[in-house]
Amino acid sequence: MTEESGVQGACAPGFERVRTVFENNFARGLEVGAAVSVYVGDEQVVELWGGWADRRAERPWRRDTPCFAFSCTKAVTAAAALRVAERGGHDLTEPVASWWPGYDAHGKGKTTGEHLLSHQAGLPAFDTPVGAEEAADPAAMAELLAGQAPAWEPGTAHGYHAFTYGWLAGEIVRRLDGRAVGAYTADEIAGPLGLDMWVGAPPEVAERAARLTRHAAGPSRSADIADGPSDDPIAQMARAARDPESLYSRSFRNPDMTAVRGGFNDPGVMAAGWPAAGLTTTATGLAGFYRDLAAGRIVSPDTLRAAVVPRVSGPDRVLHLTSSFGLGFMRPSLVFALPRAAQEGAFGHTGSGGSIGLADLDHGISIGYVMNGLGAELSGGMRSMRLVKAVYDSLR
Repeated sequence: MTEESGVQGACAPGFERVRTVFENNFARGLEVGAAVSVYVGDEQVVELWGGWADRRAERPWRRDTPCFAFSCTKAVTAAAALRVAERGGHDLTEPVASWWPGYDAHGKGKTTGEHLLSHQAGLPAFDTPVGAEEAADPAAMAELLAGQAPAWEPGTAHGYHAFTYGWLAGEIVRRLDGRAVGAYTADEIAGPLGLDMWVGAPPEVAERAARLTRHAAGPSRSADIADGPSDDPIAQMARAARDPESLYSRSFRNPDMTAVRGGFNDPGVMAAGWPAAGLTTTATGLAGFYRDLAAGRIVSPDTLRAAVVPRVSGPDRVLHLTSSFGLGFMRPSLVFALPRAAQEGAFGHTGSGGSIGLADLDHGISIGYVMNGLGAELSGGMRSMRLVKAVYDSLR
């Protein structure tokens, strides 16, 4: 344990660079509490944690401190859906309406299961306000989405489905298996594999989880960015974030978490297990999920290889930035920025504020990073980027 950063844990020989970067994030005041874990194959080569599990610095971050990881959930939901389809012999290239009666309303008849998993469904936002309590009912959320008209013809474009992704892709699990994503994950993935991860945190997990807090370093430049050139994608995204009627704003702000005391720290929200943003996990639990996914313990290697092939790449209708998705997994792009060495084999998912989980099939590594000091990043961020780069540098 270093006096300056409070970092604990260990790195295998050759991975000392990861510890240096992790400690520097604390030394520069970029972290409140955080943890990072790395596997090479089945060998854990990095397990580090440090800082505080609350903003008042009253509760130290411990080895088993779980943390809410926002959209890192999407990869878990995708894996559950792929496993259900594989085990049941379901063809995800078939129309959704073949197993979801009524989904073909309003011109959605050609939507496939793969469209739901790759952000091509055209339903990135609810047309009506949704409350946090209502969002705890996946059947109600699915019914709302089935009754909506798409914002674009499904399969012709892609746009990040911030919250709705979970209730769309989650229906693959709920309708074809009978269990909600949280229950399926506990029964079929996290439980059997011994992973500390929950899509819907039980009370005892929520109680000891890290408390999220805004911890962006430096002044906000969102207004300056929004005033940038009209053809600049980052400026377009910033303007969309300021426009309450944009797909971006409607996607990220409904359900409206500002109406919930404590926001995502609320035990009821954590317990709800939203299948797009409801994962509570340790860094080792997240890295272990990707380790087991890459090893063929969750779906077959053939299913995974097919799932990480990019289905869409290019301008995102919601984010305005360039994004790339396989079946539920991010591939390297502007919103999943990775080192050059990761461009071919890496896949995973980021979480709002800075968290990240990924695996690289070519290099045989898996990484999990979670933190409670949320930065201003929509996807990943400099802290996670530096850690991921340090891992790849250590492989040389």
